[in-house]
Amino acid sequence: MMDKTWLLEQLKDKIAGSAQVARVAASAAQGQADGASPADRRQDSRAALEHGRMASAQGRRAQEAEQALTALSRFKWPQIAGHDKRVALGSIVELEDDEGLGRTVFLAPVGAGTQLSGPGGDGFLTVVTPTSPLGRAIRGHLEGDDVDVIVKGEPRGWMITYVG
Repeated sequence: MMDKTWLLEQLKDKIAGSAQVARVAASAAQGQADGASPADRRQDSRAALEHGRMASAQGRRAQEAEQALTALSRFKWPQIAGHDKRVALGSIVELEDDEGLGRTVFLAPVGAGTQLSGPGGDGFLTVVTPTSPLGRAIRGHLEGDDVDVIVKGEPRGWMITYVG
């Protein structure tokens, strides 16, 4: 059984790293926008405007990452009653598609698309959120259930082979 707390900490670290990169990029872009002389700004007003937009976009990206970190810090593992192993927030789910290809996902409140590795580098998991097509499709299902997901406009079938 995989240590889910370790996965959550890894996800927090990746999101914190993303926030730091965004803050540095925002600061650099703002410095470029602010550092131009008035003559330079008149000469190349488009560049100054673009640097300002880049600073704003990176600032929003950093803010979204900070909000994700807050959501993860408030996340509480769900209490599973008895032997009910339904897919819920915090579940690790192994899936197999119609062609026999496997995939392991971690259903988390934030961090969609983030790649995590198992303890000691053992395997890879992809973070999916409850609002993603796959997250919506698997949530509430049991091991052995089949689910259908529309991916890029195409239906795709998956069988849930493990819920933990």
